[in-house]
Amino acid sequence: MNFVKVFSVAALFLCVSQINAQKKETQKPKVETAKQKPLDNPVNCKNIKEGTFLRINYPKNLWYMTVKDNVQTEYYNNGKDFIKSSLVFIDDCNYKAIVLEKTEKENPIKVGDIYSNKIFASQNNFLRIESVLNGEKYDLPLEKIIENKK
Repeated sequence: MNFVKVFSVAALFLCVSQINAQKKETQKPKVETAKQKPLDNPVNCKNIKEGTFLRINYPKNLWYMTVKDNVQTEYYNNGKDFIKSSLVFIDDCNYKAIVLEKTEKENPIKVGDIYSNKIFASQNNFLRIESVLNGEKYDLPLEKIIENKK
């Protein structure tokens, strides 16, 4: 009879330890996730006033832009072609770009065209600009890459 009691207690302990072991196995390990930095609040619009900018997911040889002294120059085709515009700031986040000259004849943009631009989001050196020309809206994600020195 003692053997049956000892065997029953041992079986009970074995069952209890297996239950705890199964619980430990099913617990998921903690996974570290990369924290995404929040957007700037308020939007840092002054970043557009001077510097060199790339469009996100565009190589520099396709397109890049410089801004200095309220003149914006967009370069295409490895810098062989450009569109130069004068910038008129309405406030820190809203400005107009008036096309002054261009070299590429096939580009539909004309001298005298006026773009209305609004910076609606920023995060460190990244800007999101909504640009409107003739009722057409364009979303331009830009990264500021080089500070111009005065």
